[in-house]
Amino acid sequence: MTTLNEFSRCVSQYDPHALPVSAAQAIVRQWAAPVTAVERVALRDALDRVLAADIVSPINVPSHDNSAMDGYAFKREVLTESGNASTVELSIVGKALAGHPYTGQVDATQCVRVMTGACMPLHCDTVVPQELAERHADSTTIRFAANAVAPGANRRLAGEDLACGQVALRAGRIVRASDLGLLASLGIGEVSVRRRLRVAFFSTGDELRSLGEPLEPGCVYDSNRYTLFAMLRRLNVDALDLGVVRDEPAALEAALRSAAASADVVLTSGGVSVGEADFTKQLLQTFGDVAFWSLAMRPGRPLAFGRVWSGERPGLGSPALFFGLPGNPVAVMVTFYQLVREALLLMSGATSQPLPLIHAASRQAIRKRAGRTEFQRGVATQDAQGQWHVAPTGSQSSGVLSSMSEANCFIVLGHDQGEIDEGERVDIMLFDSII
Repeated sequence: MTTLNEFSRCVSQYDPHALPVSAAQAIVRQWAAPVTAVERVALRDALDRVLAADIVSPINVPSHDNSAMDGYAFKREVLTESGNASTVELSIVGKALAGHPYTGQVDATQCVRVMTGACMPLHCDTVVPQELAERHADSTTIRFAANAVAPGANRRLAGEDLACGQVALRAGRIVRASDLGLLASLGIGEVSVRRRLRVAFFSTGDELRSLGEPLEPGCVYDSNRYTLFAMLRRLNVDALDLGVVRDEPAALEAALRSAAASADVVLTSGGVSVGEADFTKQLLQTFGDVAFWSLAMRPGRPLAFGRVWSGERPGLGSPALFFGLPGNPVAVMVTFYQLVREALLLMSGATSQPLPLIHAASRQAIRKRAGRTEFQRGVATQDAQGQWHVAPTGSQSSGVLSSMSEANCFIVLGHDQGEIDEGERVDIMLFDSII
């Protein structure tokens, strides 16, 4: 069995002490195998689930040629055979409404009053909008300019949106609200989806207290579990909160084994640095397999990625991917969005969707040294011309969680970038839709 540690050493730019973010992302991506279990769910329960198979349209959409406008339907020959006439005059022989088609015959001197979505009358293929047609006082004839419409105008063809047998939605798609409407329009009431990914998470540290507990000297309330819960909920996974685990080897081992037995992924916050009371690294050397412990990244340098087993040694019991996130609150959020998020989506069976970057001009100089990737919190705005500008939120300490609430983006400073001058263009990653 190839271990994660052996695999990671073969990755370009591998550095056990300061692995570049791009190399870490490549390692994680390689080992984020999707769950295989599939279940059928009703359409109303499919929102935010991952499709396990392509959805093939069983019908044409629309199912029939129909009018794209309120107006009058007629045969195109009326236009092509009008010669040099500047106007066209037609008699109205009937009316077609959505759900109430006109079934009579229509000759070249006649038209049918049609509403948007109504079936096109037999042999009619062109619609003149009602605002371009003059209806006579007797209400039985209309007149319009011969050049008002082109032959075939304002008609939607059967199968124009989706043809019968065409793939409507691809496997790996996360079902959105618009997709539910699309599936309903195809008459599909159930779909096959991947089972939800199970993610267990807990915080480590003797100084942490849960909400409702008194704060003793030197203690803080555990915010990381609430942040992780919120980020996991956005991804629609089954999240298992295991609470706060004390810095004791036996307690940590029991929590890790229990998490591996019940989940596909285990997330911890804290306990992966080099402090005397950080026992996670020691334990994982016994019943885990770790690819890396440290990234060339700020914030988020101490981050562990690997696998843990519920048994006494690697290969025994149930395996789970393991992410040991830093203890500082901002570092937890940064590392989650830069490494964990994509892994969870891939393991859920979703098609990879990297978070988009846009360019913005920096409103001030930014200190940065080459050799690590930095994710600074920033406030981005657009000017009257639609150009983006950004400025850091102030203190970039990884313990200042309020800076995440004040910010609306990450300023992404690449591994090889150095100092940033005022006005220089940088990449930003907007929080909208992810946080």
